[in-house]
Amino acid sequence: MLDLDLGALERAGRERYAIGAFQTYNLETTLAVCRAAEALRSPVLLQAGSSAFRVAGRSELIGLALAAAEAADAPVGVHLDHCRDLEEIRLCLDAGYTSVMIDGSGLPFEENVSLTRAATQAAHAAGVWIEGELGGIAGDEDVSTGAPAGAAMTDPKAAAEFVSRTGVDVLAVAIGNVHGFTPEPVRLDFTRLAAIGDEAGVPLVLHGASGLPAADISHAISLGVVKINVNAELRRGIFAELETAAPECAKGYDLASLSRRSAEAGQRVVEAKLREFGSAGRAGGPAHDDHPRRTHA
Repeated sequence: MLDLDLGALERAGRERYAIGAFQTYNLETTLAVCRAAEALRSPVLLQAGSSAFRVAGRSELIGLALAAAEAADAPVGVHLDHCRDLEEIRLCLDAGYTSVMIDGSGLPFEENVSLTRAATQAAHAAGVWIEGELGGIAGDEDVSTGAPAGAAMTDPKAAAEFVSRTGVDVLAVAIGNVHGFTPEPVRLDFTRLAAIGDEAGVPLVLHGASGLPAADISHAISLGVVKINVNAELRRGIFAELETAAPECAKGYDLASLSRRSAEAGQRVVEAKLREFGSAGRAGGPAHDDHPRRTHA
């Protein structure tokens, strides 16, 4: 069902788990996310975002994500990730997105406030929650290797002012997290994260969670992180399967099997992350770890 409102994030904060947010680019990744949510009875966010629109086409990916979420037998929100354009925000709100993110993190503080406040007004007028970002998260959300560290981190006092002046519902933070995989282990600044939570007073979002140790994920959740973005691990899982599947399926030009195996590989990754985030079973009804997977994509 297409349903993931701010109350779901607030519940996650109270009960100390996080909702997984997974980037989708196509049918296979969309099915992977929705089927994992169904199998584990977990709320989930399907992120059909700005960068993916350039690959799949904006109207096409919007339609696919919304239809899949509506048909799912679990609460699936459709979220606009890393948008920098107010017109695109309005288009997705009109289409029926359950949440949006405005990313002004690359702008000077006052410009970020101005852009984010305008986006917040549009989102709230549509009855939708909005995520803002303060600080810089290194790396590229669509490319998994060679991501540098050292981007500007979120200042707790600035975060409090940012939230107050913009009215955002949740805040994406920079505490050493990086998009993609890094040559060296990522070291999160948990002292900073705790201070941001105390000062900002809103639920927090961790981008760039692929590859982080489970202990770091658990610690971040304990300090107020309620939404965790995963992209690189999902793509890596699918490509690992394709290394075997592509040569086998190529013998008969078996595109249907290739698509099915891609979706199943992605589903395995998403299910593992949902368990790690503690959201399995939170949608009500029994989780079905032994649920027979569909054989079509």
